Amino acid sequence: MFLEQLKLFRLPSPPPEAKTRHLLIGGRIIDYRLKSGARRLSMTIDERGLRVGAPTRTALTEIEAFVQANGDWVLKKLGELAAASRPRHLTVKDGTRLPLLGNDAEVRVLPGANRVRWVADVLVLEARPEADLAQLATRALQKRALTHFTGRLAHFSGQLDLAPPRLGLSSAHTRWGSCSKHSGIRVNWRLIHLPPHLGDYVVAHEVAHLLEMNHSARFWAVVGSLYPEWKAARSELKQRATSLPIL
Repeated sequence: MFLEQLKLFRLPSPPPEAKTRHLLIGGRIIDYRLKSGARRLSMTIDERGLRVGAPTRTALTEIEAFVQANGDWVLKKLGELAAASRPRHLTVKDGTRLPLLGNDAEVRVLPGANRVRWVADVLVLEARPEADLAQLATRALQKRALTHFTGRLAHFSGQLDLAPPRLGLSSAHTRWGSCSKHSGIRVNWRLIHLPPHLGDYVVAHEVAHLLEMNHSARFWAVVGSLYPEWKAARSELKQRATSLPIL
């Protein structure tokens, strides 16, 4: 009798949970939640990320082709969402989280003689009481940027069978990078705040200038050989430029 009552008054089964999948868009691995049963293919982006609706029995290849066809929109909206959810002006203190190559680095402040060091992705500032913590953090981020982009420069130069030129860091407010046959390549150290694929695009762009000191069709062909998703990366970089933190 008791079992029969449970059958009579049980709640309806909840709808199936949307599945999380992954898709490469413009050099970025994007997570999305797929929910079947929709009337048509559709996408929404909010604080929960990218969600895709599809009619039942729609082939996954068709679904992902639809997302890819709207890839620029997806990257733009995700960039806007990230920018809106993170304050630009950051106060550097113990516990502050700084964007670092697509993830976050936690700042730990300890007493010391104004030295900086990295422990994996934890930034340790050994600071005097009167120290400028933002200045110390900037120094550490620039050091990390120089190490990271030196490796990426060697990678892309090697693809063209070129010896890596000298690398310098820039603090320019209007340029991500520059190339000179005499002084080498310079990249903006603030790229260290962005996902690695965006820094890769900038480095590949400047390496291509070693062969073509222009922006001709030949130049973009070289860029494409080094970084095929350069168009999407360039578009995303424009969107992300206004979200860089200010220390």
